[in-house]
Amino acid sequence: MEVARAAAAVIAERTGADHHDVALVLGTGWKEAGTLLGETLAEIDNTDVPGFHGAALSGHTSSMRSVAIGDTGKRALVYGTRSHYYEGRGVRSVVQGVRTAAAAGCSAIVLTNGCGGLNPEWAPGTPVLISDHINLTATSPIEGANFVDLTDLYSPRLRQLAREVDGSLEEGVYVQFRGPHYETPAEVRMAMAIGGDLVGMSTSLEAIAARQSGLEVLGISLVTNPAAGISATPLNHEEVVEAGKAASARCGALLAQVVGRL
Repeated sequence: MEVARAAAAVIAERTGADHHDVALVLGTGWKEAGTLLGETLAEIDNTDVPGFHGAALSGHTSSMRSVAIGDTGKRALVYGTRSHYYEGRGVRSVVQGVRTAAAAGCSAIVLTNGCGGLNPEWAPGTPVLISDHINLTATSPIEGANFVDLTDLYSPRLRQLAREVDGSLEEGVYVQFRGPHYETPAEVRMAMAIGGDLVGMSTSLEAIAARQSGLEVLGISLVTNPAAGISATPLNHEEVVEAGKAASARCGALLAQVVGRL
């Protein structure tokens, strides 16, 4: 937490804001949301902030922004990338953005990602609310005898608010694997058997840390491809990025409207 407090102090100094109200983590396909949310009041390179690193994936940006949320007088702290567990920096690095958001005064965080879909009816470009998750990373961001309740981790209130913005939104259970390799067809079948609807390599660890930090969590996945075995087409990261770009306008508008009502 000391690193998070140090990061929050740098953010406050560089943005001129003593606190931010909500944080957003922009995953694959969600880049447009930061632009549509409101005016960018300040931008900081990740490497200038303690505990943060540059983007490891194409389609992500190596900076964070302080954005005015419409004319509400509130500010959003928008992360253009995240640290993934498979990058090898440890779980503390993965949740640094979340803990920094809490130290910066945020009361809520929106976690987005690009993922594989297990429902054949969810075509690439479909946004899906995360109702729950299954963490298959074999780790936790919580250390010691600190027993955090994860019931309703993904806020029912915020999910309802999102559905008021877009009544077509469906919900699903997100399954986080360690990565960086994609899941095998057998692993996808396992995920389906244990109740999963979406598979990916992020989000769950961040959500757990957010609950521990007292943040209200909204999770939204963008289905960028059918998971392995669902479609006969081999998985390809470039196609995932392209699917995200194709859906960016819709996803950006959705997220901007939701955050504007938080």
